[in-house]
Amino acid sequence: MVGGPARVITSTTVERTALKEWAVLCDAMARGDIIAMVRKGGIREQRAGFAVRHDRFLLYPTFFHARDAELAPRFRAMLGSTHATQPPSGIVRLTLLADVAAVWQVKDLDALRGIEGDHGLAWTAVESRFHYRGVPEVQVVAVRVSRLPAAAELPEVRRYAGCVSWVELDSDVDVSGACPVIDDAHFTQRLARMRTALGEAAA
Repeated sequence: MVGGPARVITSTTVERTALKEWAVLCDAMARGDIIAMVRKGGIREQRAGFAVRHDRFLLYPTFFHARDAELAPRFRAMLGSTHATQPPSGIVRLTLLADVAAVWQVKDLDALRGIEGDHGLAWTAVESRFHYRGVPEVQVVAVRVSRLPAAAELPEVRRYAGCVSWVELDSDVDVSGACPVIDDAHFTQRLARMRTALGEAAA
């Protein structure tokens, strides 16, 4: 944890919604290294692309599609060790809860230069996502990440698979006692820096 003790911020004791993210970036959020995701949408998303449908969700670590060249250089050496700790086949291990702090619809590529330290992608990957499908924009999602007191391990059923962002799990996950990985003051400072770079959030 960065800084002093942090308060528990969850308002209910269970969660069933999960958002897929590369496991190496989930680990970076768990350490407090990054607080944001740059999203465009998977190939099975609706035509409108990725949408932030929930204010709170579990982070669902994925071990496919993450490539060295698409990670920020500071995280590339961690890719192998992250993949070495993946759960057995057929199991999804959930350890992190995310509360949405702000969402930006960014249509100015240069503005994204100002938040390179806040997410985990290489600049070339940011550019690729920005221009994907010929629509020059991305969504930047800032999240307050909390660690669950104990990992939840669930069967990874077939419908969770594929290139889709959101998953509704078959069972509730107990999130009581989840504790933020970054204290209030540090998170507020980092979010303010993102607002300086990107302007006022859309949500």
